[in-house]
Amino acid sequence: MLQIEHLNLTFHPGTPVENHALKDLSLHLKPGDYVTLIGGNGAGKSTLLSTVAGTYLSDTGSIKIDDHNVTHLPEHKRAIYLGRVFQDPMRGTVGNMNIEENLALAYRRGKKRKLGWYISSQERKFYRERLATLELGLETRMTDKAGLLSGGQRQALTLLMATLQEPKLLLLDEHTAALDPKTAPKVLEIGDKIIDKHKLTTMMVTHNMRDAIRHGNRLIMMSGGRIILDIAGEEKQELTVEGLIARFSQVKGEEFSGDQALLG
Repeated sequence: MLQIEHLNLTFHPGTPVENHALKDLSLHLKPGDYVTLIGGNGAGKSTLLSTVAGTYLSDTGSIKIDDHNVTHLPEHKRAIYLGRVFQDPMRGTVGNMNIEENLALAYRRGKKRKLGWYISSQERKFYRERLATLELGLETRMTDKAGLLSGGQRQALTLLMATLQEPKLLLLDEHTAALDPKTAPKVLEIGDKIIDKHKLTTMMVTHNMRDAIRHGNRLIMMSGGRIILDIAGEEKQELTVEGLIARFSQVKGEEFSGDQALLG
């Protein structure tokens, strides 16, 4: 579903602040893979997601989504293949539009636009049913402005919007980092249910080792713009935070830095 080959990306080339953010990175995801991406600040996790999404265009290398070569496509032309949720809960919804209008925007993405604003009763029923799966009571508040929702509710709504059309690839960029400790696990649980139900191929960036181990079927650790660990299957199921730190030290030949954010 995703084929990345020899990807390189450099910020500010030829200047004193040149930063080789991605270095000859290759990665293949099978349909239905749910990959968690872990690594310290500056490892390249979010940069990788942004390059896949087209926010940044790579210097060299190629990116294919479902066998479509998107390497040179701008961000808006890749959007048809992608669902994306950002760290900021306010980025994924329009606060001064109500819940059903936000869902209608997401549902119409990539479709032919017509004059006028119209949500059919059948469409409204579909939105209500999908909202009910979140178990947050939002199906009874469809005419409420999205700006009245809590951060967790808005992020759950954003998740639903990002997956309404069942994208080829779902990108979750530290989407629970700005939520409080009680809300974050609920949003992760909602995401897991959506991903599992629709068998979505997913990449989730996180700073939390426990979340990276607990969620998905594959864990990738990045450092310095490269993939240094790729753990899947039974090996991932048996993984612990201590075991992951030990693997990092073994691969890098140095002690783990003790970045508290990584420990969660």
